[in-house]
Amino acid sequence: MRTGLQGKTALVTGASRGIGKAIATALAAEGANVVLSSRRQEALDEVATEISRAYPDAGVLAKAAHVGDADQAAACVDAAVAEFGALDVLVNNAGTNPYYGPMADIEPAAAAKTVEVNQFALITWTKFALRASLAERGGSIINIASVGGLITEHGIGYYNATKAAVIHLSKQFAMELAPKVRVNCIAPGLVKTHLARALWEPNEAEISKATPLGRLGEPEDIANAAVFLAGDASSWMTGQTLVVDGGATVRPSLA
Repeated sequence: MRTGLQGKTALVTGASRGIGKAIATALAAEGANVVLSSRRQEALDEVATEISRAYPDAGVLAKAAHVGDADQAAACVDAAVAEFGALDVLVNNAGTNPYYGPMADIEPAAAAKTVEVNQFALITWTKFALRASLAERGGSIINIASVGGLITEHGIGYYNATKAAVIHLSKQFAMELAPKVRVNCIAPGLVKTHLARALWEPNEAEISKATPLGRLGEPEDIANAAVFLAGDASSWMTGQTLVVDGGATVRPSLA
């Protein structure tokens, strides 16, 4: 697969672990410079060291930023451009889920935090990336949603509502930013990450058995999709949501 990512620069939010770390690593493997962002500088530094050792030809910058803080987002994008000269790929990956339970019982503070991180931060980081270089040079934006944005589930309904918003925001940005900037979305199924631990760890074997492809997702499964969407192989693709879920959304209904 041709990616054309050699020498390009990609910024990944939520890059200190899980899906974000896997995406940054996969992009570096394709020769891209990667800018790693999350809240904790120490964790980012560890990932940066790991990627640099594995892919010494890739430039790596670790820059801590709270994804919901506009000033920190702007500083991170500015640091990326100062270090590498431009920005070509933005991966809006950071997410949170501070509440589990019926939607009617969510407290305003938890709802606000979920929207701030999962939904509005996408707009903020996109805005600064566009101003920095994407609007002029063109490039690719990849937003990480969830299959939860396409279905209903017990317990995480409000989280899923914000992910449904991510899917629509991706379509809206794709329309507004074409033809220079492509905007696509990945909707992962249940992936073995720290954020989703409470959903898969207690009954991994049972969930895997019920999944058509027989296993839960790994962060690398999502990273492979991100490399495709970031690179030249998807050059005639924008406004789309790529579902990567092991077939979970096509399994037969029990009804």
